[in-house]
Amino acid sequence: MLLFTPGPTPVPQNVRNAMSDETMHHRTPEFEAIFEKTRKHLFELFKSDEVVMLSSSGTGAMEAAVINLCYNKLLSVNSGKFGERFSKIAKAHGLENIEIKNEWNTPVSVEAIVEALKVNPEIDAIAVQISESAGGLRHPVEGLAKAAKEINPNIMIIADGITAVGVEAIDVSNIDCLIAGSQKALMLPPGLAILGLSNAAIEKIGAGKGYYFNLATEIKSQRKNTTAWTAATTLTIGLLEVLETIERDGGIEKLYSETKLRACAVKSALKAIGLHIYPKTPATSMTTIDDVDASEIRKILKNEFLVNVAGGQDHLAGKIFRINQMGLIPVHEMAWVVNAVELTLAKLGRRAYDGVANRVFNETFFATKA
Repeated sequence: MLLFTPGPTPVPQNVRNAMSDETMHHRTPEFEAIFEKTRKHLFELFKSDEVVMLSSSGTGAMEAAVINLCYNKLLSVNSGKFGERFSKIAKAHGLENIEIKNEWNTPVSVEAIVEALKVNPEIDAIAVQISESAGGLRHPVEGLAKAAKEINPNIMIIADGITAVGVEAIDVSNIDCLIAGSQKALMLPPGLAILGLSNAAIEKIGAGKGYYFNLATEIKSQRKNTTAWTAATTLTIGLLEVLETIERDGGIEKLYSETKLRACAVKSALKAIGLHIYPKTPATSMTTIDDVDASEIRKILKNEFLVNVAGGQDHLAGKIFRINQMGLIPVHEMAWVVNAVELTLAKLGRRAYDGVANRVFNETFFATKA
């Protein structure tokens, strides 16, 4: 079975091998050395002033960011399940929340952010997804962060990059907290979250808030190459192997370039067989198709062609399917996925199979690559 859901993504064999070694105690010089190496790679990946690893899912990092960086009122962007989650986190902690809500295929506008800040000057943090994976949408995060900082230089910009870090280069000039999760482009099992923090964020965190998710406590410990609480040792070992693999394979810029190229080829191939891209501004991390036969397409892909893709949630359940493009994906596997989609449409009587999806994918990928 080919796993092409946008998280969890497949874990490379060499990474599984690295994580299958004997269990290591986290309070040892041996693990501290691994932790130190991993942190150095993460600084290169995030381009931030500080990085913090948490033994949690990405939602834990989202909560940590909100409680440590928002003291008054949060402005959250809701164009999907994960944007909605920021609002729920704020409310769970008694914080006031202003929400800009759009349909799941529609990105927030910079103008809407500016207007909200002018009407609500007490907002001290903005939370937004870079890539909202509920619908495969890309928000203009860099632009809205710049505009927000021009209005209030002290405002904290929290960017959920869980399906963006490791996918594309992100300009963190105006981002104070960039969040990643292990099970996406970092090609690991779920359970490890990472935050890249600006110096302004570190200053605002101060003594920190919360207990387990107190970022001040973690920063103090992790600067000593250890963790405040039990470290996710196996996942950290796996993360180091992932980051070293990317480096050996040509570096992060090559990964960004090939991910973008792969995404372009998939979208071109699926449009060539008459399918419609759902989001108005598609993310690079996945291709999302809205289709009346979405559920049946997913079922045939899985049962007959051994391709597992994701569906939709809430009001999009049964109406979309999402194909992952994150990570170190072999080109022949991606080509098979689009070919399988075309074969599926033929089985549904939608169009005669003529191999155009595979041809367009290869022409787009290899012609551009050449």
